[in-house]
Amino acid sequence: MINVTVIAVGKLKESYLRDGCKEYIKRLGAYSKVSVIEVDEEKTGDNPSPAQIENVIKKEGERIIKKIPKSSAVIPLCIEGKEYSSPDFSALIEKLSLDHSSLCFVIGGSFGLSDEVKALGKTKLSFGKMTLPHQLARMVLLEQIYRAFSISNNSKYHK
Repeated sequence: MINVTVIAVGKLKESYLRDGCKEYIKRLGAYSKVSVIEVDEEKTGDNPSPAQIENVIKKEGERIIKKIPKSSAVIPLCIEGKEYSSPDFSALIEKLSLDHSSLCFVIGGSFGLSDEVKALGKTKLSFGKMTLPHQLARMVLLEQIYRAFSISNNSKYHK
């Protein structure tokens, strides 16, 4: 059974997002050991300068890197990542599982991920060119991981 870790910047603020994530984590338990690690969001003012934004990304990146499990396949979520259909994402997880006992998905904060975090991932994932709140992206990611395992196990979930 493969371990799946999701590292996310910030806490889930909305109860519907917490409930949705909790449901998919429960469902994933049939296929994988799942853990979600929240790292602190760096505080900034309402209208940060480019230098302040760069500082936020750097500090959040340092926190993320400290939490990545050793020998994991790191999969950062970023706009420049590759878009996958659900069946292709399932195949990617199967392929990565052959060489790794652990997968680590990384979701950045409001300003995204540092280049250092992105560089750790041989595979980068994108949900498309639309911007999603990073808290919603967590629930979408968990659902898609669950769907991927369902596809691999010929479950009725994926239609």
